[in-house]
Amino acid sequence: MSFENLIVETKDGIAVVTINRPEKLNALNDRTVDELDAAFAAIETDPAVRGVILTGAGEKAFVAGADIAELATQSPVEGRDRSIRGQRVLGRIERLGKPVVAAVNGFALGGGCELAMACHVRIASENARLGTPEVKLGIMCGYAGTQRLPRLVGRGRALEILLTGEMVDAQEAHRIGLVNRVVPKGELLAEAEALLRKMLANGPVSLRFTLDAVGRGLEMPMDEAQTYEATLFGLICTTEDMEEGTKAFLEKRPPKFQGK
Repeated sequence: MSFENLIVETKDGIAVVTINRPEKLNALNDRTVDELDAAFAAIETDPAVRGVILTGAGEKAFVAGADIAELATQSPVEGRDRSIRGQRVLGRIERLGKPVVAAVNGFALGGGCELAMACHVRIASENARLGTPEVKLGIMCGYAGTQRLPRLVGRGRALEILLTGEMVDAQEAHRIGLVNRVVPKGELLAEAEALLRKMLANGPVSLRFTLDAVGRGLEMPMDEAQTYEATLFGLICTTEDMEEGTKAFLEKRPPKFQGK
């Protein structure tokens, strides 16, 4: 599958998806959003891909925001449709069932910050800057940023970021839990791959069920979430991976998971 604004490279179970509009600081225009949707739909059903690294081309930006030229001319109906489409695409990434690591190089603003938040883990380079400056343009987040940011950093800190439109640097983003770790920019992709490979050494079904339990459970009352977790735990006890993992532990050898 070929794309105009994405580069997708797969090696040893990992797909590296690079948003490739460096001349526009990788801004998310409609075509790029549609291509992200197509790319992650293909990754979802590709058994050769077990995890994903999502990044932006160049060192200046992960994604510097939405394409303002498109936003400036939209009607109310078009604006609502654009928001719903973007939310659907980011929701696909969040619910992929395979770990997605955002390698945040440079600016991750507006839709770029929202895209990073839809990934399961975020690693930032030292020069990263994250934020939601939409209010400075008289608009607001449209790709679920008002929902994911409070869940990541808490209501008060999220509202400060959302209402001021100010950026936070990489260290502050790490302090408040917006990113998981900060690394030198020359080591960003290597660190993202190393972290992802630690995840992929574990059972594929375990990873998928854990992602599902966290994603769905956060939207449920605690007692319902615990019941859902118990259901998944029961289901995983029927898998070949569970049998192999426990057997390997008892035999003191590395497990050979098959994702079944």
